[in-house]
Amino acid sequence: MVYMLNNVKKIRGDKKISQSELAKRTGITRQTISLIEVGKYNPSLKLCIELAEELDTDLNTLFWKVGEEDVE
Repeated sequence: MVYMLNNVKKIRGDKKISQSELAKRTGITRQTISLIEVGKYNPSLKLCIELAEELDTDLNTLFWKVGEEDVE
């Protein structure tokens, strides 16, 4: 099974951006930001890109996956 982990909460906190402000900037709800931060919601690629842009970081820093088995 593959899990997607993220640094949204840490990076958002480091930049002193509230959940509400990030939600407003990306056009989603504060509750969705909260769910993303705790790993209960996997955002679309489009939303991942928007979050990375708003947090001034790259996708690989913001999100990564674990538990993927090598496929040959």
